[in-house]
Amino acid sequence: MERPYPIVDGDGHITETEQQVREYLPEPYRSRGASIRAGNNYWNINLNGTLGREARDAKTWLAALDEGGMEQAVLFPTSLGFTSSLIWEPDLHVAVCKAYNDFANEEFLKVSPLLWPVATLPMQDVDEAVKELRRTHEMGFVGAMLPSIGKHGLLGHRKFFPLYAEAQKLGIMLAVHSATQGIHHLGADDFERFIDVNTYCFPVGLFRQFVSMVFAGIPDMFPKLRVGWMEAGCGWVPYWLERMDEKWEIRGEMETPELKRKPSTAVKERPWYFHTEADEHMLSYFISVMGADKAFFASDFPHWDGDYPHNVDEMLERDDLDETAKRKVMGENAKEIYRLS
Repeated sequence: MERPYPIVDGDGHITETEQQVREYLPEPYRSRGASIRAGNNYWNINLNGTLGREARDAKTWLAALDEGGMEQAVLFPTSLGFTSSLIWEPDLHVAVCKAYNDFANEEFLKVSPLLWPVATLPMQDVDEAVKELRRTHEMGFVGAMLPSIGKHGLLGHRKFFPLYAEAQKLGIMLAVHSATQGIHHLGADDFERFIDVNTYCFPVGLFRQFVSMVFAGIPDMFPKLRVGWMEAGCGWVPYWLERMDEKWEIRGEMETPELKRKPSTAVKERPWYFHTEADEHMLSYFISVMGADKAFFASDFPHWDGDYPHNVDEMLERDDLDETAKRKVMGENAKEIYRLS
């Protein structure tokens, strides 16, 4: 399908199965009887199979690129990639992350130069996370995912500083990604329906980690670190930064000494980027506040709430964005963020 300029998906998904990843596990983990998928959702997410699709292999994803006229796609995990952050056993946690990355490398990255997986890191063991970041970078992965919730806790904690230093040195993007696994971490386990859980968890998971990382001074301590904020859109950012600015003006000197400037200035001046989707009405306002270089398009294919490939046309047809902004959001920014060839 012909497009006016290259379209790059900054956040698509592999819907890997436990069995696919288990095949890449070494023994004794491969043969263990228990599931390696922690915190299983029992929600009827796809409404009896009426919503969403599956994308478990490169062939499906290459067909999807053709269907929507996209040039390349950056691919995040779906099940094992997120639930690994909830695994209690430290050795299994590390093994599952490595197995997922080996699976994505063999079955996507090596299959096509158009498909770019991001790594899953064992965030409960920072030394191992640094090693895995190096290993997957050498493989050719274009980023690494930081789950917004999990046993690893708040991402502003200084225990993660060696990981940020390594990512900055390697020039690789770290993407904080929302999820609905581990909902107790966000106090969402009182909800009784998936619509409540999904609506609440995705933005609130990012709010929590954004506050932690910004007030910890990450933008100033690691000025070249590229950070992505995934799957809650970008409309929340001006509001949240305004709120954080207000508190920083009053308490920042005493309580956040590592953050030398108000949060909005720090985030604007650093390579921090935000996912957006075609129907996000707040995108034009976000651009007016943060600039057109800060947002990138995400198809969210093949998830239940995505609208691919129609969302590509919807974004191209928007009349509240000029062509320069569309070109940046639809492809140029993702290429810069992930350093795609």
